[in-house]
Amino acid sequence: MESGKIIIKGGRRLTGKVRISGSKNAALPILAAAILIPEKITLTNLPSLLDIQTMLEVLNELGANSEIGVGEVIVNTAELNKYDAPYEQVRRMRASAVVMGALLARFGKAYVPMPGGCNIGSRPINIHLDGLSKLGAKISLEKGYVKLSARKLKGAEIYLDFPSVGATENLMMAACAAEGETIIDNAAKEPEITALADFLNKAGAEIQGAGSDIIKIKGVKELKTTTYRIIPDRIETGTYIMAAAITKGDILIEEAEFDHLHTVVTKLEEAGVIFEKKDSQMRVHLQKELSPVNIRTMPYPGFPTDLQAQFMALMCMTEGMSVIIESVFENRFMHVGELCRMGADIKVDNHTAIIRGIKSLSGTAVNATDLRASAALILAGLAAKGETQVSGIYHLDRGYEYLEEKLTKLGAQIKRIHSEKILLEEENYD
Repeated sequence: MESGKIIIKGGRRLTGKVRISGSKNAALPILAAAILIPEKITLTNLPSLLDIQTMLEVLNELGANSEIGVGEVIVNTAELNKYDAPYEQVRRMRASAVVMGALLARFGKAYVPMPGGCNIGSRPINIHLDGLSKLGAKISLEKGYVKLSARKLKGAEIYLDFPSVGATENLMMAACAAEGETIIDNAAKEPEITALADFLNKAGAEIQGAGSDIIKIKGVKELKTTTYRIIPDRIETGTYIMAAAITKGDILIEEAEFDHLHTVVTKLEEAGVIFEKKDSQMRVHLQKELSPVNIRTMPYPGFPTDLQAQFMALMCMTEGMSVIIESVFENRFMHVGELCRMGADIKVDNHTAIIRGIKSLSGTAVNATDLRASAALILAGLAAKGETQVSGIYHLDRGYEYLEEKLTKLGAQIKRIHSEKILLEEENYD
């Protein structure tokens, strides 16, 4: 893991164009779904991220072959010969749990470590397991591993107690190989779910209703080779929108899907951000000081929890009081302490944060605790007076492609110092 730092000299107004990369959260389950297709698949608009690399390592450990190009990958799972997912990779990334449904569908067996990732709260996989058991899987837990087996998967009606994205993805994949029809009620509705369904349908699956509460899947005998372009990353898009707002900048965002951010755009318009949309481009700018706005994170189409930290950074510099309620993850306010180190006035009571805006933040040394908290601290540093040093930056490389390069092109003063250089500087100082 990269243990270097990102250093930002704040106070510069961001202007110019930025192109949005492919969606990490769409690409990961689609890569897992390659397990279902014993041929080559080609994915384009693929972001270069640590999480993508980790998922490809999982597939390769299982026996797949990957050919990585610029912005694309060809994955061939014809020679896949294992159903036990590798511990080292799975422990690094929670999203790797979505290989369960695909492995079970292909081999009738799956042996998967309990997944790891950002420490932002419990994400119990019981919802996944309950659904897979309804499809006919026998499940046991063995020393940190989940063991699944099924002689034959059979379609079933499944109600999710919570619209879990990962559970919906696992069940969609497993249901593609189940006999008969599967109905997933209270399914997750995120655009990434629709993207997975689109990919699987291109490969020959029969999935209807993705993006709604009820998804219907008819099992098929086989899936075939296909090519698919990964959708734009809505969380990266939202982060750059807030970068424009927090620096009082003027940014043209290109190759984004703004319909996926309707709630975020609505809330930011309420705060005073101006959006001018044309095709896949959106100009984001301000003409006056922002007003405080309250939000509650919710499953899609509500305000995404993955943009809560960035929105909080913005509200820290918005005159007046705003309230943020985090209703998705119980431990997703870890960035609060670091923002307060920069001078923010934030009080937390259980799942509620009360922010009183101040005129300016002050640059200082802060530590990133998870992926989206990292982005929030970068945004705060862009707007702060003086120099901000952000440690724990390996989180950023999991979800933001070419972050420093993109921000530099927009006019930011930002650079990365790698751990080796930091050690050398410390030795010279001594």
